[in-house]
Amino acid sequence: MITVGVVGVGLLGSAIAARFIKAGHAVVGFDILPTRVAALTAMGGKAAPSAAAVAQSVDAVCTLLPSLAAAETAVLGRDGILAGGRPGLTVIQMSTISPALTERLAREVTGRGLGFLDCPVSGTTSMIERGDSSFIVGGERVLYERWRPVLESVLPRVVHIGRAGQAMTLKLVANLLVALHSAAAAEALTLARKAGLDLHVALDVLNSSAATSAMLKVRGPMILRGEFPAQMKLDLFMKDIHLMQDAAAAVGAPLPFTNLAERLYAAAQAAGHGGEDLAVVVTAIEKHAAGRRKAPRSETSTRRRAKPSPKSRGRRRPRHR
Repeated sequence: MITVGVVGVGLLGSAIAARFIKAGHAVVGFDILPTRVAALTAMGGKAAPSAAAVAQSVDAVCTLLPSLAAAETAVLGRDGILAGGRPGLTVIQMSTISPALTERLAREVTGRGLGFLDCPVSGTTSMIERGDSSFIVGGERVLYERWRPVLESVLPRVVHIGRAGQAMTLKLVANLLVALHSAAAAEALTLARKAGLDLHVALDVLNSSAATSAMLKVRGPMILRGEFPAQMKLDLFMKDIHLMQDAAAAVGAPLPFTNLAERLYAAAQAAGHGGEDLAVVVTAIEKHAAGRRKAPRSETSTRRRAKPSPKSRGRRRPRHR
Protein backbone atom coordinates (compact mmCIF):
# COMPACT_ATOMS: atom_id res chain seq x y z
CA MET A 1 0.00 0.00 0.00
CA ILE A 2 1.17 3.52 -0.75
CA THR A 3 -0.16 6.97 0.07
CA VAL A 4 -1.45 8.89 -2.93
CA GLY A 5 -2.52 12.50 -3.15
CA VAL A 6 -5.43 13.66 -5.29
CA VAL A 7 -5.71 17.36 -6.05
CA GLY A 8 -9.13 18.05 -7.53
CA VAL A 9 -11.90 15.71 -6.37
CA GLY A 10 -14.72 16.64 -8.71
CA LEU A 11 -16.50 14.05 -10.87
CA LEU A 12 -13.34 12.50 -12.29
CA GLY A 13 -11.11 13.07 -9.27
CA SER A 14 -13.53 11.48 -6.84
CA ALA A 15 -13.92 8.45 -9.14
CA ILE A 16 -10.13 8.02 -9.29
CA ALA A 17 -9.81 8.52 -5.53
CA ALA A 18 -12.46 5.85 -4.95
CA ARG A 19 -10.54 3.42 -7.18
CA PHE A 20 -7.32 4.05 -5.22
CA ILE A 21 -9.13 3.43 -1.93
CA LYS A 22 -10.77 0.29 -3.29
CA ALA A 23 -7.31 -0.97 -4.30
CA GLY A 24 -6.14 -0.58 -0.69
CA HIS A 25 -4.14 2.64 -1.00
CA ALA A 26 -4.36 5.59 1.38
CA VAL A 27 -5.61 8.80 -0.23
CA VAL A 28 -5.02 12.40 0.87
CA GLY A 29 -6.98 14.98 -1.10
CA PHE A 30 -7.56 18.67 -1.62
CA ASP A 31 -10.18 20.66 -3.49
CA ILE A 32 -11.21 24.30 -3.35
CA LEU A 33 -14.80 23.20 -2.70
CA PRO A 34 -15.30 21.92 0.89
CA THR A 35 -18.27 19.74 -0.12
CA ARG A 36 -16.02 17.71 -2.41
CA VAL A 37 -13.43 17.25 0.34
CA ALA A 38 -16.21 16.12 2.68
CA ALA A 39 -17.28 13.52 0.10
CA LEU A 40 -13.69 12.28 -0.08
CA THR A 41 -13.43 11.84 3.67
CA ALA A 42 -16.80 10.07 3.68
CA MET A 43 -15.38 7.42 1.34
CA GLY A 44 -12.31 6.91 3.52
CA GLY A 45 -9.83 9.52 2.31
CA LYS A 46 -8.09 12.21 4.35
CA ALA A 47 -8.35 15.96 3.79
CA ALA A 48 -5.49 18.43 3.36
CA PRO A 49 -5.75 22.25 3.41
CA SER A 50 -3.78 22.83 0.18
CA ALA A 51 -2.02 21.14 -2.72
CA ALA A 52 1.29 21.85 -0.97
CA ALA A 53 0.06 20.08 2.15
CA VAL A 54 -0.95 17.08 0.07
CA ALA A 55 2.54 16.91 -1.46
CA GLN A 56 4.18 16.93 1.97
CA SER A 57 2.50 13.70 3.08
CA VAL A 58 2.31 11.40 0.02
CA ASP A 59 4.45 9.35 -2.37
CA ALA A 60 2.73 10.67 -5.51
CA VAL A 61 0.23 13.41 -6.29
CA CYS A 62 -2.41 13.03 -8.99
CA THR A 63 -3.91 16.24 -10.40
CA LEU A 64 -7.44 16.09 -11.85
CA LEU A 65 -8.51 19.67 -12.49
CA PRO A 66 -11.02 21.34 -14.82
CA SER A 67 -8.86 23.94 -16.58
CA LEU A 68 -5.34 24.67 -17.74
CA ALA A 69 -5.06 27.54 -15.25
CA ALA A 70 -6.16 25.34 -12.35
CA ALA A 71 -3.69 22.61 -13.29
CA GLU A 72 -0.84 25.10 -13.61
CA THR A 73 -1.64 26.75 -10.26
CA ALA A 74 -1.95 23.39 -8.50
CA VAL A 75 1.56 22.44 -9.56
CA LEU A 76 3.44 25.75 -9.75
CA GLY A 77 1.43 28.10 -7.53
CA ARG A 78 2.44 29.53 -4.17
CA ASP A 79 0.55 26.80 -2.31
CA GLY A 80 1.06 24.27 -5.07
CA ILE A 81 2.63 20.86 -5.24
CA LEU A 82 6.18 22.09 -5.89
CA ALA A 83 5.96 24.30 -2.81
CA GLY A 84 5.49 21.23 -0.62
CA GLY A 85 7.10 18.48 -2.67
CA ARG A 86 9.49 16.14 -0.86
CA PRO A 87 12.47 14.41 -2.49
CA GLY A 88 11.29 11.33 -4.38
CA LEU A 89 7.79 12.71 -5.00
CA THR A 90 6.17 11.98 -8.38
CA VAL A 91 3.58 14.29 -9.93
CA ILE A 92 1.04 12.29 -11.97
CA GLN A 93 -0.77 14.84 -14.10
CA MET A 94 -4.20 13.45 -15.11
CA SER A 95 -6.09 16.64 -16.03
CA THR A 96 -6.95 17.15 -19.70
CA ILE A 97 -4.75 20.08 -20.66
CA SER A 98 -2.70 21.09 -23.69
CA PRO A 99 0.37 19.12 -24.78
CA ALA A 100 2.36 22.37 -24.55
CA LEU A 101 1.42 22.98 -20.91
CA THR A 102 2.11 19.33 -20.15
CA GLU A 103 5.64 19.68 -21.51
CA ARG A 104 6.17 22.88 -19.51
CA LEU A 105 5.00 21.27 -16.26
CA ALA A 106 7.26 18.31 -16.94
CA ARG A 107 10.26 20.63 -17.32
CA GLU A 108 9.43 22.56 -14.16
CA VAL A 109 8.84 19.46 -12.04
CA THR A 110 11.85 17.49 -13.23
CA GLY A 111 13.96 20.64 -12.94
CA ARG A 112 13.29 20.48 -9.19
CA GLY A 113 14.49 16.88 -9.06
CA LEU A 114 10.99 15.35 -8.82
CA GLY A 115 9.32 12.81 -11.07
CA PHE A 116 6.62 13.65 -13.63
CA LEU A 117 4.18 11.45 -15.52
CA ASP A 118 1.78 12.70 -18.18
CA CYS A 119 -1.13 10.39 -17.32
CA PRO A 120 -4.58 11.33 -18.66
CA VAL A 121 -7.50 8.97 -18.09
CA SER A 122 -9.57 7.65 -20.98
CA GLY A 123 -13.17 7.00 -19.92
CA THR A 124 -16.31 8.59 -18.51
CA THR A 125 -16.92 8.82 -14.78
CA SER A 126 -19.16 5.74 -14.79
CA MET A 127 -16.60 3.79 -16.83
CA ILE A 128 -13.88 4.69 -14.31
CA GLU A 129 -16.12 3.69 -11.40
CA ARG A 130 -16.55 0.25 -13.04
CA GLY A 131 -12.84 0.00 -13.82
CA ASP A 132 -13.68 -0.04 -17.52
CA SER A 133 -11.16 2.59 -18.68
CA SER A 134 -7.43 3.14 -19.02
CA PHE A 135 -4.44 5.32 -18.20
CA ILE A 136 -2.43 6.73 -21.12
CA VAL A 137 1.06 7.51 -19.86
CA GLY A 138 3.94 9.65 -21.10
CA GLY A 139 7.26 10.20 -19.39
CA GLU A 140 10.50 8.44 -18.57
CA ARG A 141 10.21 4.68 -19.00
CA VAL A 142 11.92 3.91 -15.70
CA LEU A 143 9.49 6.11 -13.79
CA TYR A 144 6.57 4.59 -15.66
CA GLU A 145 7.69 1.07 -14.71
CA ARG A 146 7.98 2.17 -11.08
CA TRP A 147 4.39 3.39 -10.95
CA ARG A 148 2.76 0.95 -13.37
CA PRO A 149 1.77 -1.63 -10.69
CA VAL A 150 0.06 1.10 -8.67
CA LEU A 151 -1.79 2.46 -11.70
CA GLU A 152 -2.79 -1.06 -12.75
CA SER A 153 -4.30 -1.61 -9.30
CA VAL A 154 -6.63 1.30 -10.07
CA LEU A 155 -7.48 0.65 -13.73
CA PRO A 156 -6.67 -2.55 -15.62
CA ARG A 157 -5.14 -1.03 -18.75
CA VAL A 158 -2.06 1.20 -18.48
CA VAL A 159 -0.19 2.03 -21.68
CA HIS A 160 3.10 3.90 -22.08
CA ILE A 161 2.99 6.14 -25.17
CA GLY A 162 6.29 7.99 -25.12
CA ARG A 163 7.57 11.27 -23.73
CA ALA A 164 5.55 13.72 -21.66
CA GLY A 165 3.06 15.52 -23.90
CA GLN A 166 2.47 12.60 -26.23
CA ALA A 167 0.01 10.90 -23.89
CA MET A 168 -1.96 14.14 -23.70
CA THR A 169 -2.05 14.35 -27.49
CA LEU A 170 -3.50 10.85 -27.66
CA LYS A 171 -6.05 11.79 -24.98
CA LEU A 172 -7.21 14.65 -27.21
CA VAL A 173 -7.46 12.24 -30.14
CA ALA A 174 -9.58 9.94 -27.95
CA ASN A 175 -11.80 12.83 -26.87
CA LEU A 176 -12.22 13.85 -30.49
CA LEU A 177 -13.81 10.44 -31.10
CA VAL A 178 -15.92 10.85 -27.95
CA ALA A 179 -17.22 14.16 -29.31
CA LEU A 180 -18.08 12.74 -32.72
CA HIS A 181 -19.51 9.43 -31.49
CA SER A 182 -21.72 11.22 -28.94
CA ALA A 183 -23.02 13.67 -31.53
CA ALA A 184 -23.56 10.83 -34.02
CA ALA A 185 -25.55 8.88 -31.41
CA ALA A 186 -27.72 11.94 -30.78
CA GLU A 187 -28.27 12.49 -34.51
CA ALA A 188 -29.09 8.83 -35.19
CA LEU A 189 -31.60 8.59 -32.35
CA THR A 190 -33.21 11.86 -33.44
CA LEU A 191 -33.81 10.30 -36.87
CA ALA A 192 -35.20 7.13 -35.28
CA ARG A 193 -37.57 9.14 -33.08
CA LYS A 194 -38.82 11.36 -35.87
CA ALA A 195 -39.37 8.29 -38.05
CA GLY A 196 -41.71 6.90 -35.40
CA LEU A 197 -39.53 3.98 -34.30
CA ASP A 198 -39.70 2.50 -30.82
CA LEU A 199 -36.54 4.05 -29.42
CA HIS A 200 -35.93 1.39 -26.80
CA VAL A 201 -36.08 -1.34 -29.43
CA ALA A 202 -33.98 0.75 -31.83
CA LEU A 203 -31.29 1.36 -29.22
CA ASP A 204 -31.19 -2.31 -28.26
CA VAL A 205 -30.73 -3.30 -31.91
CA LEU A 206 -28.07 -0.65 -32.51
CA ASN A 207 -26.11 -1.66 -29.43
CA SER A 208 -25.92 -5.25 -30.67
CA SER A 209 -25.04 -4.31 -34.24
CA ALA A 210 -22.02 -3.05 -36.17
CA ALA A 211 -23.25 0.49 -35.40
CA THR A 212 -22.61 0.30 -31.67
CA SER A 213 -20.06 2.40 -29.80
CA ALA A 214 -19.11 3.01 -26.18
CA MET A 215 -20.71 6.45 -26.41
CA LEU A 216 -23.96 5.03 -27.78
CA LYS A 217 -24.08 2.67 -24.80
CA VAL A 218 -23.30 5.43 -22.29
CA ARG A 219 -25.31 8.28 -23.81
CA GLY A 220 -28.07 6.50 -25.72
CA PRO A 221 -30.15 5.86 -22.56
CA MET A 222 -29.77 9.52 -21.54
CA ILE A 223 -31.00 10.65 -24.94
CA LEU A 224 -34.01 8.32 -24.73
CA ARG A 225 -34.95 9.63 -21.27
CA GLY A 226 -34.23 13.26 -22.10
CA GLU A 227 -32.23 13.45 -18.87
CA PHE A 228 -28.54 14.33 -18.88
CA PRO A 229 -26.83 13.79 -15.50
CA ALA A 230 -23.22 14.71 -16.06
CA GLN A 231 -20.70 11.98 -16.83
CA MET A 232 -18.76 14.77 -18.52
CA LYS A 233 -20.05 18.31 -18.13
CA LEU A 234 -20.55 20.10 -21.42
CA ASP A 235 -18.82 23.23 -20.06
CA LEU A 236 -15.67 21.21 -19.41
CA PHE A 237 -15.85 19.29 -22.64
CA MET A 238 -15.97 22.51 -24.66
CA LYS A 239 -12.50 23.22 -23.27
CA ASP A 240 -11.41 19.82 -24.56
CA ILE A 241 -12.82 20.48 -28.02
CA HIS A 242 -10.93 23.75 -28.24
CA LEU A 243 -7.75 21.95 -27.15
CA MET A 244 -8.31 19.46 -29.98
CA GLN A 245 -8.71 22.29 -32.46
CA ASP A 246 -5.57 24.02 -31.20
CA ALA A 247 -3.55 20.78 -31.34
CA ALA A 248 -4.77 20.12 -34.88
CA ALA A 249 -3.89 23.66 -35.99
CA ALA A 250 -0.40 23.24 -34.56
CA VAL A 251 0.31 20.23 -36.78
CA GLY A 252 -1.82 21.18 -39.79
CA ALA A 253 -4.47 18.46 -39.36
CA PRO A 254 -7.95 19.29 -40.75
CA LEU A 255 -10.92 18.64 -38.43
CA PRO A 256 -14.06 19.19 -40.55
CA PHE A 257 -16.36 16.92 -38.51
CA THR A 258 -15.02 18.17 -35.18
CA ASN A 259 -15.56 21.79 -36.22
CA LEU A 260 -19.18 21.01 -37.12
CA ALA A 261 -19.71 19.14 -33.85
CA GLU A 262 -18.21 22.06 -31.93
CA ARG A 263 -20.94 24.35 -33.28
CA LEU A 264 -23.66 21.94 -32.14
CA TYR A 265 -22.16 21.57 -28.67
CA ALA A 266 -21.70 25.34 -28.45
CA ALA A 267 -25.38 25.84 -29.31
CA ALA A 268 -26.42 23.50 -26.49
CA GLN A 269 -24.07 25.33 -24.11
CA ALA A 270 -25.46 28.72 -25.16
CA ALA A 271 -28.97 27.41 -24.45
CA GLY A 272 -27.99 26.91 -20.81
CA HIS A 273 -27.03 23.23 -20.77
CA GLY A 274 -23.37 23.66 -19.80
CA GLY A 275 -23.74 21.83 -16.49
CA GLU A 276 -25.30 18.75 -18.08
CA ASP A 277 -23.71 15.79 -19.80
CA LEU A 278 -22.52 16.36 -23.36
CA ALA A 279 -25.31 14.01 -24.54
CA VAL A 280 -27.45 17.14 -24.24
CA VAL A 281 -26.15 17.99 -27.74
CA VAL A 282 -29.30 16.17 -28.88
CA THR A 283 -31.31 19.27 -27.91
CA ALA A 284 -29.31 21.37 -30.38
CA ILE A 285 -29.86 18.79 -33.10
CA GLU A 286 -33.59 18.69 -32.43
CA LYS A 287 -33.80 22.48 -32.42
CA HIS A 288 -31.88 22.57 -35.70
CA ALA A 289 -34.29 20.00 -37.20
CA ALA A 290 -37.33 21.97 -36.05
CA GLY A 291 -36.00 25.09 -37.73
CA ARG A 292 -35.54 23.51 -41.12
CA ARG A 293 -38.57 21.40 -41.81
CA LYS A 294 -38.66 20.91 -45.53
CA ALA A 295 -40.42 18.61 -47.91
CA PRO A 296 -38.24 15.63 -48.83
CA ARG A 297 -36.30 15.92 -52.02
CA SER A 298 -38.11 14.59 -55.04
CA GLU A 299 -36.77 11.59 -56.89
CA THR A 300 -35.85 13.72 -59.89
CA SER A 301 -33.86 16.15 -57.77
CA THR A 302 -31.59 13.41 -56.52
CA ARG A 303 -30.88 11.81 -59.88
CA ARG A 304 -27.50 12.31 -61.38
CA ARG A 305 -27.37 14.59 -64.33
CA ALA A 306 -27.29 12.65 -67.56
CA LYS A 307 -24.01 12.74 -69.40
CA PRO A 308 -24.11 14.62 -72.71
CA SER A 309 -24.42 12.41 -75.77
CA PRO A 310 -21.49 12.19 -78.17
CA LYS A 311 -23.45 14.26 -80.72
CA SER A 312 -24.01 17.07 -78.28
CA ARG A 313 -20.41 17.25 -77.16
CA GLY A 314 -18.58 20.17 -78.55
CA ARG A 315 -21.74 22.06 -79.54
CA ARG A 316 -21.83 25.61 -78.38
CA ARG A 317 -24.95 26.71 -76.59
CA PRO A 318 -26.64 29.72 -78.18
CA ARG A 319 -25.96 32.90 -76.34
CA HIS A 320 -29.02 34.80 -75.20
CA ARG A 321 -28.90 38.46 -75.64
